[in-house]
Amino acid sequence: MKKVALIMGSDSDLPVVEKAVHVLKSLCIPYEVHIFSAHRTPEKTREFTLSAKENGFGVIIAAAGKAAHLAGAVAASTVLPVIGIPIKSSALDGLDALFSTVQMPLGIPVATVAIDGAENAALLAAQILAVNDDTLYGKLSALREDSARKTLQKDKEIYEKYSN
Repeated sequence: MKKVALIMGSDSDLPVVEKAVHVLKSLCIPYEVHIFSAHRTPEKTREFTLSAKENGFGVIIAAAGKAAHLAGAVAASTVLPVIGIPIKSSALDGLDALFSTVQMPLGIPVATVAIDGAENAALLAAQILAVNDDTLYGKLSALREDSARKTLQKDKEIYEKYSN
């Protein structure tokens, strides 16, 4: 199975990124976690990204706040799927990061999840990998079924408590 790279611009992004780690672990998807900055370590970021496919990665998740150029910088150096997680880390409550991540120029796509949406980033990465992995596809299908079951159980409880 291909690995997922989890790259964050700063260790202050780790509390959000850890949520993606937990999802990947629960699905038994191999991953690596790194701190690379589009601004402070541009050469290292590019070097990692250029060799990502050869190093067994199938998807790259890039988390960054404020100017949030990391996902775009990564996407500029690879045709692997890149998923951006805008981080809420500034006075603008993450809107700056969201806009920086989602507003990519033609030809350099970045899939973007919600502000601090690490779990969905990991699930999207899993879905991408599941295109060629029936076992992973089955795990994701089971997660969806479990989520539906829990929602219907909550509906039943609420209905019984509040309906007359």
